Amino acid sequence: MTPGSSTLSIPEHGSVPKHLAIIMDGNGRWATKRYLPRTAGHVRGVQAVRRVVEECGKRGVKYLTLFAFSSENWRRPADEVNMLMRLFMQTLEKQVGKLKDQGVRLRVIGDISAFEPRLQSLILEAHESTKHNNEMHLTIAANYGGRWDILQAMQKALINHPELASNPEQLNETILSPYLSMAFAPEPDLFIRTGGEQRISNFLIWQLAYTELIFFDDYWPDFGTKQLDQAFSWFSTRERRFGRTSEQLTNS
Repeated sequence: MTPGSSTLSIPEHGSVPKHLAIIMDGNGRWATKRYLPRTAGHVRGVQAVRRVVEECGKRGVKYLTLFAFSSENWRRPADEVNMLMRLFMQTLEKQVGKLKDQGVRLRVIGDISAFEPRLQSLILEAHESTKHNNEMHLTIAANYGGRWDILQAMQKALINHPELASNPEQLNETILSPYLSMAFAPEPDLFIRTGGEQRISNFLIWQLAYTELIFFDDYWPDFGTKQLDQAFSWFSTRERRFGRTSEQLTNS
């Protein structure tokens, strides 16, 4: 069963986001500021991931989605990309067993066919070994782009519903949504981006339609409990109307 769309129905919400999505930006700049190689920032960024996963688990976040590597990040220097791939493999090798024991289900979304065979195997093994877990759903977006996501969903929809080619007016959200990469999860309640940039950078562009957005100047390696407290405190003050008026919320 695909979770409902915020443009079709009003989702449930509370003071803690059920689904938190994060762009983990600023690893390289964190390192450069300290006269370290950019790769050092990515290593420290993995430590921040562990902190945030643990904190979100304590606070009752059910779905946590992290943007690790975009489809545009292949444009970075080859040495940095190669290092990121090695770090991704090392992290999977070291952490998947711990996540399994903690009841965390791990998924990687994106076009993983571009990765080397060993990394693809580790990803598939992680999916398989944690598939029965339900304490938290941790999703890593790698070689992912929001436009790619919509296009691949459209392609799959047309393959499975060939009648749409001659009857395009029959295509709707209900048909398309199950083919999106995040079809298993409710849409994000809260989006966080670190590193000072204020854009979504081709991340979950379908799913973020009604998400609350907050931006931090802190680089990702410095992100932790304090910033999460600030984000959740801010989120709890938001009036989430989903197209309704304030008066309707007051009277409901």
